[in-house]
Amino acid sequence: MKTGEATVVKNAGSHYLLSELPAWEVFPAVLRGKIRLKQSVVTNPIAVGDRVRYGQDAEGNAVITEILPRRNYVIRRSTNLSRQAHIIAANVDRAYLVVSLYFPEVKLPFLDRILVTCELYGIPATIVLSKVDMYRELDPEGLAHFRSIYEGAGYPVIETSVVSGEGIADIREACQGKVNLFSGESGVGKSSLIKALDPSLDPKIGAISAAHLQGKHTTSLYEMYPLSTGGYVIDSPGIRGFGLVDVEKEEIARYFPEMLREGAHCRFTPCTHTHEPGCAVKAAVDAGVISPERYNSYLGMLEEDKKFR
Repeated sequence: MKTGEATVVKNAGSHYLLSELPAWEVFPAVLRGKIRLKQSVVTNPIAVGDRVRYGQDAEGNAVITEILPRRNYVIRRSTNLSRQAHIIAANVDRAYLVVSLYFPEVKLPFLDRILVTCELYGIPATIVLSKVDMYRELDPEGLAHFRSIYEGAGYPVIETSVVSGEGIADIREACQGKVNLFSGESGVGKSSLIKALDPSLDPKIGAISAAHLQGKHTTSLYEMYPLSTGGYVIDSPGIRGFGLVDVEKEEIARYFPEMLREGAHCRFTPCTHTHEPGCAVKAAVDAGVISPERYNSYLGMLEEDKKFR
């Protein structure tokens, strides 16, 4: 009986596609039932990017028999099931978080929750600002302000345009030899960006809903693609909600890099950075060292944390 180890490259409910990376020879597999029961706290027991062991059933079909330990993963709380969570991707080398300033408008608290999750699981994150050819004309000051918030926090920000090609070559080069997650809200241009990285790929591209200025969901399945220039991209469905998982309220500030730096100088330890005298984080916000937008996101996460306890 053939056995082996492979990477999950597509998740379609209870059916999966595997490949023994770095070779790209995709084959279907199903999940053995008892593994599914072990992972009941999440809505998906296996995620794209997972390394698995597989065997064969009597008909010669591949059957996943074991999920190998994850190096890291990106997880979010299911928006309508506060006790359950969904794993977006596993064993990721870098997350590219695609945002647009407008059409749809970026929601900073949403972006900050994803960044906290990446920090929690040790996944380097890059913010990809799409459609910059449009924003430079519409709101150059807003573009500069957005960059100042996140570069000040310590995150690289890459400006891109699939129209002009700006920034595409830089991302394509950075993706070589790595497993790269591309994630963001619906309609931000994520699938168009992936297609620009490699025109031979065909992730679904959808139109913006003019009525709500929100993207319609076009990608319903999580899928990994090989880039012809090297490396892999994981395309995730457009996300509209992102709840934190596995982080205690007292720990949230640790996953804001700029707050972690300044918090070392607080008078009291631990410090919640909300009301304590001699709080270096609040002083840094007042001085403009920490952006008020990021600090307000932090306060929102503390408040959100109370709701789900």
